[in-house]
Amino acid sequence: MTPADEKNEPETEVVDETTLEETPVEPEAEATEAEAAAEEAPETEAAEEEAAEEPVAEEKPKRSRAKKPAEPKAEEPPAEKAKPAAKPAPSANGRPVVKAQAKYVRTSARKARLVADHVRGKSVTEARAILAHTPRAVAEDWEKLLNSAVANAEHNHELLGDDLRILSITADEGPTLKRFRPRAMGRASRIRKRTSHLSIALTPKEQ
Repeated sequence: MTPADEKNEPETEVVDETTLEETPVEPEAEATEAEAAAEEAPETEAAEEEAAEEPVAEEKPKRSRAKKPAEPKAEEPPAEKAKPAAKPAPSANGRPVVKAQAKYVRTSARKARLVADHVRGKSVTEARAILAHTPRAVAEDWEKLLNSAVANAEHNHELLGDDLRILSITADEGPTLKRFRPRAMGRASRIRKRTSHLSIALTPKEQ
């Protein structure tokens, strides 16, 4: 080529790749990203403030439902029983007769009859005085039986004890307990422990 041809050819520009890579980002794209971030920031801040203002509900501990003990029922006072009416006593000659009996008394019927003969037909006050001064063991049993008969007359038949007299008094034989006592030469003798049934009947005095 001639030097003239070289002058007539158009000049071509050579672009370096490094310069292309270092070209700055367009300012319009950066502005749009900044605006979007600015719009999202106040929304997130408002949501955080609302969450902070809401009170946290405290969890209350669950109470176990314990069964209440059964309350004891108030006991109702027992109804007062009506007192039974006085029973009519068996009569002798139109007068009531009150009886009392003691069974299996540890004494013989013969010894009991010896004391019973002293008080037969006497008033209650006289019989008590006689029995109190009788020096026999069976006299105590007779006195207890006499007091029991008087109590029956006063409580069951509404009679006065001082107005009563002994209508009948008896001592009957009860069962005999057999025992043995050793004797000489290998023998044995029988011991009889006798018992008796005592009975007494009271009636009002004749006026």
